[in-house]
Amino acid sequence: MSDSAFLFMLAVKMAATAAVVVAASLIAERVSALIGALVATLPVASGPSYILLALDHDASFIADSTLTSLAVHSPTGLLCTAYVLAAQRLPFAASAAIAVAAWTGGVLAIRTVDWSLSGVLALNAATYGFCIPLVQRFAHVRVPFIGRRWFDVPLRAVLVASLVGAVVTAGAHGGPKLAGILAVFPVVLISLMLILHPRIGGRPTAAVIANTMWGLIGFGLSVLGLHLAAVLLGAPAALLVALIVSVVGNTTIFLLLRHGRAAK
Repeated sequence: MSDSAFLFMLAVKMAATAAVVVAASLIAERVSALIGALVATLPVASGPSYILLALDHDASFIADSTLTSLAVHSPTGLLCTAYVLAAQRLPFAASAAIAVAAWTGGVLAIRTVDWSLSGVLALNAATYGFCIPLVQRFAHVRVPFIGRRWFDVPLRAVLVASLVGAVVTAGAHGGPKLAGILAVFPVVLISLMLILHPRIGGRPTAAVIANTMWGLIGFGLSVLGLHLAAVLLGAPAALLVALIVSVVGNTTIFLLLRHGRAAK
């Protein structure tokens, strides 16, 4: 890929991720923590990463990378759980540090194993099957309404875009395993913590992150769809499949959760 193409796609990813994080944070503050969380887990951040990879690599590389992404998707559940528990009492810096440490430890452990598809599916089922029930009691805290200052939205966008740029640039020349890891680096979740925790407090932010756990199931399904479709359909069609799976999955999850909570 030429330098100009890389810089263009990097700019697209920075802008798309910033837009999603800002939108999710505003929705969580003004409408619903659950809806904001499901918006945040759409594959808008990881999608441009795989578009960048698809421009330089074949479908087999994409399939190998997505297998790693699926494995690394499991520690994202650990990151969310660690943050939700820590944020009940600790300030942002300590809560985020604990969450990132949990994610990093999980990734380092996962990298020592040569994963099969069945193995990563079992790993994710076990992780999210344990973590989601653990954090759901924290998912219903009301997100307080706080008036926006004129610079809030631009500042949020700049913070997120800067973080995305640093992550993508750091992994631009890695192999399929490193590419797969950085493609699903939880930049959106960390950005939400960074934006919301100092503004609305730890417990309401933890409620948003706890709700993202459901959306992360939809995200995992979209990565699985990309993995299965990459070799069969080619990278461009597989990326479309992944987006459709994510949107349909998150919409279905929202309707099921809304129905279940209304019935209580």
